[in-house]
Amino acid sequence: MLWLTFAPVADKSASYFHISLETVNWLSLVYLLISIPFGLVATWVLDSVGLRCAVTLSAWLNMTGSIIRMFSVLKFLSLGFQSYWYLFVGQCLCALAQPLVIFSPTKLAALWFPDHQRATANMVASMSNPLGILIANVLSPALVPEGKHIPLMLGVYAIPAVTACALATFGIHEKVPPTPPSASATNSTSQPFLTGLKMLLRNKSYIILAVCFGGGIGMFTCFSALLEQILCEKGYSNVFAGLNGALFTTCGLLGAFLLGLYVDRTRRFIESTKICFCLSAFASIVFAVASRFRHQAITLAIASSLFGFFGFAIYPVAMELAVECSYPVGEGTSTGLIFVASQVQGVILMILLQALTVRVSEDPSSTCALDQDGALDWTVSTLVLAGLCSAMACFYVIFFNTDYKRLHAETNSGTLVNAEDRAAATVPEA
Repeated sequence: MLWLTFAPVADKSASYFHISLETVNWLSLVYLLISIPFGLVATWVLDSVGLRCAVTLSAWLNMTGSIIRMFSVLKFLSLGFQSYWYLFVGQCLCALAQPLVIFSPTKLAALWFPDHQRATANMVASMSNPLGILIANVLSPALVPEGKHIPLMLGVYAIPAVTACALATFGIHEKVPPTPPSASATNSTSQPFLTGLKMLLRNKSYIILAVCFGGGIGMFTCFSALLEQILCEKGYSNVFAGLNGALFTTCGLLGAFLLGLYVDRTRRFIESTKICFCLSAFASIVFAVASRFRHQAITLAIASSLFGFFGFAIYPVAMELAVECSYPVGEGTSTGLIFVASQVQGVILMILLQALTVRVSEDPSSTCALDQDGALDWTVSTLVLAGLCSAMACFYVIFFNTDYKRLHAETNSGTLVNAEDRAAATVPEA
């Protein structure tokens, strides 16, 4: 929610703070930049210090950042036309929290759930991030019909941040459950942090997964952050852009839920992700073409829904797949490095897509509320995004394959324990 606070109302935010649209985009882009170096720190915190510490620290960072953002609209703290720097400082603190939150689901699933529930548990926890995107896409346009309502929006977004901080501080008491839920949780063989990094960089399957899935996350990041700007030039309102973002995320939550249940029962990690990646690429092509024309609301809504349904469905399964192909590397390290790769690719892609835009003369049908002359045409940018998504999908389908190392280790461990139990049962009593 805090990441995409301004993206659904980017034009009105630019007008209110007297800054350019590119500057507003940096409020989202700063998340990607900060997550690159701090992502490595977050993986160390999760695997070395523990899950409880990571969640509590992230909650405090989010609360502090959300409060500092409010300073930009308080008159007694006003810096005049420089008040937007409060936004940047607040966004930077919130950005520090993001890796700690996003890396946690796989660790949570591994420590607290048995093997037949891990994909579902990972799905439920991982989808909290898209749920926040959904709320931001619906809530921001609803709260800001005009630029003067920006202060109200910042105040509303601070409430869940403060609430989450209180819950994390006083509600989390244990690092791990009293009884380990699985063999891998009982007999943890996670490698030290630096050793794990070296193992990952030598793992061909993991590198392919990190490049392709990381690229997918980067594309979804750009799509979420730029959706309003892409659609307003063709006359679509902020409310419609918010609706598309909501459909994108809601259908993604549904897809992730269904695929998580399916994979928990069948263990078809690879096949599921390959099919969904291809279908999400197809949906991105449909959106790129339809977004270039006016009066295509139904087509755009369907394309956004399918893009989210198949794209988000990959997220929790791919995170589990990262652990499977890299075991015995720690869960925080294996998922964290993929996220860092996604942020690097996201930064490059965000800058590239903005560079490919073309400023067009003012159009009466455009709904972009900008002070500058004209709006930005995103035709080339959206086509490039769809092309990259298709290329990533093809590369992943052709080259990725791996053994399920953690599942095999747990199976062998269970077989060994059963054999020892049988041997003990056959030993005659003295």
